[in-house]
Amino acid sequence: MNKVLLIDDEERMLELLTLYLKPYPYFCRKAVGAKAGLKFVKEEKFDLILLDIMMPEMNGWEVCREIRQYSDVPIIMVTAREQKEDIVKGLKLGADDYITKPFNEEELVARMDALLRRTRPVNRIEVEGLLWDKDQFELSYKKQLVKLTPKEFAIIGLLMKNPGRVFSRNQLIDLVWGMHSETEGRTVDSHVRNMREKIREVGFPIDDYFHTVWGVGYKWIKN
Repeated sequence: MNKVLLIDDEERMLELLTLYLKPYPYFCRKAVGAKAGLKFVKEEKFDLILLDIMMPEMNGWEVCREIRQYSDVPIIMVTAREQKEDIVKGLKLGADDYITKPFNEEELVARMDALLRRTRPVNRIEVEGLLWDKDQFELSYKKQLVKLTPKEFAIIGLLMKNPGRVFSRNQLIDLVWGMHSETEGRTVDSHVRNMREKIREVGFPIDDYFHTVWGVGYKWIKN
């Protein structure tokens, strides 16, 4: 169940949004007005915020700006205004998406679902029995633990989360070792070679998924 905060100065709109979302896996917290909404954000954790723009005491742009000072919770701006400059202003202030009134529940839920997919961190991936689990800091295949070093674990996780994307050795150094690291490309190759051999030993067909792009880097071809 995803927890969503609805911020609007009109109670009727809050009730309508709650009714729209009732059949879906969303638990709604209703805030009447900007100040009530900001209070909720500071006191509770939310998966997403639906934020109305046109409110009297403090408009949605100001609320968005304040929220972004201490939270990266996904925000969808809700507005009756369709002027491009209004939309651009909201996005520049840190909003993630917008929807204009009137809208139907299918469009609203589709935007909410899509935003959560884009912003939710991926901590667990399973491919044909190979399970990468960030929370447990484990890689396993059919319950056989693969003993990887922290760098090897980070490399395989990065590629599994981005199937089809080629990562150069320099990109892997920046993302795994850090941008100011003096690590060289051959160190990356050594970690990759050791990692692939460990995964191969437990029976997973690593070469069907993890490919070397000669002269460039590495990629995970499918999930």
